[in-house]
Amino acid sequence: MHVPDGFLDAPTSIATGALAAGTVALALNRARTELDDRTAPLAGLTAAFVFAGQMINFPVAAGTSGHLIGAVLTAVLVGPWTAVLCMTAVLLVQAVLFADGGLTALGTNVTLMGLLAVLVGYAVFRGLAAVLPRTRTGLLAATGTAAFLSVPAAALTFVGLFALGGTVDLPLGTVVSAMTGVHLLIGLGEAAITVAVVGAVLAVRPDLVHGARGLRTAAPLEDRRPVAAEQAR
Repeated sequence: MHVPDGFLDAPTSIATGALAAGTVALALNRARTELDDRTAPLAGLTAAFVFAGQMINFPVAAGTSGHLIGAVLTAVLVGPWTAVLCMTAVLLVQAVLFADGGLTALGTNVTLMGLLAVLVGYAVFRGLAAVLPRTRTGLLAATGTAAFLSVPAAALTFVGLFALGGTVDLPLGTVVSAMTGVHLLIGLGEAAITVAVVGAVLAVRPDLVHGARGLRTAAPLEDRRPVAAEQAR
């Protein structure tokens, strides 16, 4: 998913860079409504987890491999605008320190994984969460589906960018089939990891999960203790 230097022409790279810069500037302003003293540390931990998760590849078909994107995972945990900032920071560090994605392609990578995967994935999540029961199971079902769909959505967007400004001599049909098939499988891994992590956080601190606001849960233990003590008397 990380686009290298020279894969897209200069006008396409400049356009995606401008789009990424404008959206990140907007996210800097909007993220203030999502973060507070309790959730700000979670944003840092989530960014660190996504950074580490993207460094670990898992095998998919035909000898290829994939890795976590983390867009929906971050958006559900800390909110979509904060997720844009977290993903941008991760991609910037990877490009500068590890040459994972080119510097001239940084705007493209941010657009694909930090903007489109976050905003499209979170839109799918919110749409499903609105119709599914507001329970832990319903929330995780919405999360998994959104995480799965965010991967081919980003892959197909790259295909569109390649059709507009690709510099590598490859038939467009070959690019479409390669990107679609592999990334559908990668999406399954994305969904599994995302559901596992969000489920683990929900189990211990559901109050910190941005996407779990309004979730129906059992009454806290501390609320039941006075009742139990009164009955014992």
